Amino acid sequence: MIEIDNLSKRYRNAHGNVTPVLKGISLQVPAGSIAAVVGPSGAGKSTLAKCISLLERPDSGSITVNGKDLSLLSGEALRRERRAIGTVFQSSALLGRKTAWQNIALPLEYLGVVERDIHARVGELLESVGLSHKAQAYPAQLSGGQRQRIGIARALALRPSVLLADEATSGLDPQATDSVLKLLRQLRDEYRLAIVLITHEMDVVRATADTVAEIRDGEIVHSGALNTLLAQPDSHLGQQLMPLSPVTAPADILLRVSYRTDGSIRTDWISQLSQQHGLRVDLLGGHVEQVNGLLSGRMQIGIRFTHERLSIPRLLALLAQQGIVAQVLDAPVVLKEAV
Repeated sequence: MIEIDNLSKRYRNAHGNVTPVLKGISLQVPAGSIAAVVGPSGAGKSTLAKCISLLERPDSGSITVNGKDLSLLSGEALRRERRAIGTVFQSSALLGRKTAWQNIALPLEYLGVVERDIHARVGELLESVGLSHKAQAYPAQLSGGQRQRIGIARALALRPSVLLADEATSGLDPQATDSVLKLLRQLRDEYRLAIVLITHEMDVVRATADTVAEIRDGEIVHSGALNTLLAQPDSHLGQQLMPLSPVTAPADILLRVSYRTDGSIRTDWISQLSQQHGLRVDLLGGHVEQVNGLLSGRMQIGIRFTHERLSIPRLLALLAQQGIVAQVLDAPVVLKEAV
């Protein structure tokens, strides 16, 4: 588990002016979970990654891994405890003149681990990342996704409890991205890793994360469980995760709806609502996909009444019975006043 509490970092330029980059960041990532950190360029994501890995020392706040505050340590004590954090960057940074096997073995050789144990550990890691058959291949002989998987294996060589993945899939093709994300989920479950995934790719977040935190101007402005954010129609971060580009159409009431199926929500809920209550439901924009093994959806719909005019509370109640959460975007005054 990693706990980041009230982390702050400032930089001073050549003229002596101080610029705050991180402003009281707090984040908890339990063992066996993946927390995604998203945000625009310049928001502070890269600085946060450097502080988590202690490549940059924060000005204040704490970084606690398995009960030990690494921000208080220095020298040999810091180097020893920092082994609890494995790091994977956008570039796998493999040494071109060493084979995949030799690249993974580097951290173990540096610590003086005996050859027998190195051989066993490297073999285990190559098998975990599915590249035992590429043990003697050089980086130039590997695809981008394979190089990244070897980089992940090397990051795990010292058996860390935390894995920091900083834009680990940026620049990879879709197939390679899928293989790396599948590996991260597998490692989360197999080794009970706490994974901090820093990315700007929302499809990566939907495919991998358990929780999400959005950082802007050095502060976390939105955070929560991925499932919860996607199920809230008015969630700003949820809208970024599943963006909509709705078309316009005449309607008596305009709604943004969201849902997450747990087996109780009918996939034909739109036609059921239309038939049972005399409604014409126009789908103006939608995003539906599998997230963490369950069907999640965000939609914008327009409703026109063909028979009786339902009040807003009644309409929302009917949707809620289907497991649908709705936000009213626009409606006639008569509907707003109806009871």
